[in-house]
Amino acid sequence: MAIDLYRHPRTGLALSRLGFGGAPLGNLNRRLDDSEAVAAVTAAIDAGATLLDTSPLYGQGLSAARIGTALRRSGRGRVVLSTKVGRILEPARGDAGLGGSGRARYVDALPFVPRFDYSYDGAMRSLEQSLLLLGTDRVDIVLIHDVDGWTHGAEAVDARFAEAMDGAYRALERLRSDGVIRAFGVGLNEAAMAARFARAGDIDAVLLAGRYSLLEQGALDDFLPLAHDKGIAVLMGGVFNSGVLATGPVEGALYNYRPAPPDVLERTGRIEAVCGRHGVPLAVAAARFPLGHPAVASVVLGMVTPAEVARNVAAFDAAIPADLWSDLVAEGLLRPDAPIPA
Repeated sequence: MAIDLYRHPRTGLALSRLGFGGAPLGNLNRRLDDSEAVAAVTAAIDAGATLLDTSPLYGQGLSAARIGTALRRSGRGRVVLSTKVGRILEPARGDAGLGGSGRARYVDALPFVPRFDYSYDGAMRSLEQSLLLLGTDRVDIVLIHDVDGWTHGAEAVDARFAEAMDGAYRALERLRSDGVIRAFGVGLNEAAMAARFARAGDIDAVLLAGRYSLLEQGALDDFLPLAHDKGIAVLMGGVFNSGVLATGPVEGALYNYRPAPPDVLERTGRIEAVCGRHGVPLAVAAARFPLGHPAVASVVLGMVTPAEVARNVAAFDAAIPADLWSDLVAEGLLRPDAPIPA
């Protein structure tokens, strides 16, 4: 089995339709075996995943360090590396913020604390930290991370947006102009903010987490058509909405990093029943659905073991009957204007 590639017309980057998401490699919510985590990255590269995405936030650098170890074994030239700016890592020195806060929590993270900094110099420093953690002299894609109300609150997001456009955006625009990086953009949790950045500047890529899935298609209203018109490569993360579309409506299922509410569990159960009638696992349908939209270049999945990599590669090779999508539409579980995968 081979992973299909999407060649971005603006940059020429060859992005695997199945991307490797590095957030779980930072010990997101649980401690991973170090050797197995590195082996997962190696297995993904060997399977043909070219896109590897990470951030200094993920495990306070642990994810990037593990990916860097894998790259020393597999070779830097085989992959498209994506990292993020907007946070600076500082020594913890007993700081209570160690491990992260809010919706995501990193267990046994590296002894650093991330501090928000969307300034010009902050972006440059953050990128330098990523290069050191990854053990490489270059990355291909750099994304301004988490400039959204989800992270900062509605009352602060306008100021953060202005800071990012005046600072990090100018830094990355210069690095792209100088040929230091191939592409830049934003990594966000909100489609409206993604559209705001797409209108405000000349960006190449957006990693949008959780906002275009079998449970949510609001990104169809504005952002995805805009991205398609402007030639922006959309990297779709969070396609399981933090877990419920992978596990199904089981006890303890998560939605947006929190226990899934009853209405989400009920809707997920109905989606799973339709998938079951067609012999398609819910997680397979959820992973493949976003690729139907022409703006979506890659679905970025977190994978922490070689076995998970193998399952996801197989999922991207599995046949899905077109009737599955039409039945979801007929039962009011999928928007009728949502493009379906070929």
